[in-house]
Amino acid sequence: MRKSALFSVVMAMAALVSVGVNSAAQAKPRARDLGVPFEGTPGPLNAITDVKGVEVGHTTLISGSGKLVVGRGPVRTGVTAILPRGKESSQPVFAGWFSLNGNGEMTGTTWVEESGFLEGPVMLTNTHSVGVVRDAVVAWRVEHGRPEGSEYWWSLPVVAETYDGYLNDVNGFHVRQEDAFHALATAGSGPVREGNVGGGTGMICYEFKGGIGTASRRVDEKLGGYTVGILVQCNCGGREQLRIGGVPVGREIAGNKVWSQVQGAGYDDTGSIIIIVATDAPLLPHQLKRLARRASLGLARTGSTSGNGSGDIFIAFSTANPEAARPAGIAQVKMVPNDEMNPLFSATVEATEEAIVNALVAAETMTGIDNHTVEAIPHERLREALKKYNRLLK
Repeated sequence: MRKSALFSVVMAMAALVSVGVNSAAQAKPRARDLGVPFEGTPGPLNAITDVKGVEVGHTTLISGSGKLVVGRGPVRTGVTAILPRGKESSQPVFAGWFSLNGNGEMTGTTWVEESGFLEGPVMLTNTHSVGVVRDAVVAWRVEHGRPEGSEYWWSLPVVAETYDGYLNDVNGFHVRQEDAFHALATAGSGPVREGNVGGGTGMICYEFKGGIGTASRRVDEKLGGYTVGILVQCNCGGREQLRIGGVPVGREIAGNKVWSQVQGAGYDDTGSIIIIVATDAPLLPHQLKRLARRASLGLARTGSTSGNGSGDIFIAFSTANPEAARPAGIAQVKMVPNDEMNPLFSATVEATEEAIVNALVAAETMTGIDNHTVEAIPHERLREALKKYNRLLK
């Protein structure tokens, strides 16, 4: 099939850079490495890619320093792509979505609600780049492949955002079509890079540097042996709220409280978080909406109250039932009984909590526009806080 010259170039670039993706993902300590206590059993990678078939890719855009010049930078932003069945599959997946607080955007959700299917990838970026990324996904789907019986006459991509305008020239519109293409082309099934990468590059979480985080849980074989994987783009919360392992870490670690400096004392829960829930459990759309709701409880464990200014929007999908979206004939589907979903609920809550903490641990201090600086959570001080409350594992 004919592909655009741009897409061919991006694919060639992906082949060159993909060799270093896994090693980069493994280079930094994660929350468990620091002795943070968590419940449940993770998968081998402790990542959303523990769900077979799921691929994740990033494009990270960092350039410039000093005073903001709109259109020139500094630039601290990017794009993250999550492909439920990988680049080589065009089969939709059953899905459901949930808005805990709607001061944000996730496109395409009306069709997810109506049809019960997610068609194509989920993309994450900054607030003012949703449009260009959405259009890029339409172009990518047209160029990438046409399944039998479909000419991709139309497409309603799912693109979600959080706001990075404290560090990034968000009104400079630095994300381009080729950046979305690159995130899609470089998506892989191995370890997932976390912290200041992709759509999470310029994000802030509990007034520490935030970004992308991931985790997974494996349900006991006696209860189905299913996997639940989580990926977050976290940009939410005030410092006083942050709890890790039940410890009021935000109160224990002072320092540069970003929003109180901007808005004054008492300014607390702000920003947004996008949560992607993936599972191989055979669930129907209404059950996946139930799973998406449970991500709220994992977020709450880290201290968030989902404030008025927060866009906390979640989507869940299942890689089971690969033939469910067949265009004709009777589709035979399987489902977990509702009475047996509790282990999946627990897995979602536990993995969401850990994914958020992983994002905080992986993130690095960043300076952006007008020399705004957001500090990373200091690992040793985190360990000291956990030890003080007798919660440090090692």
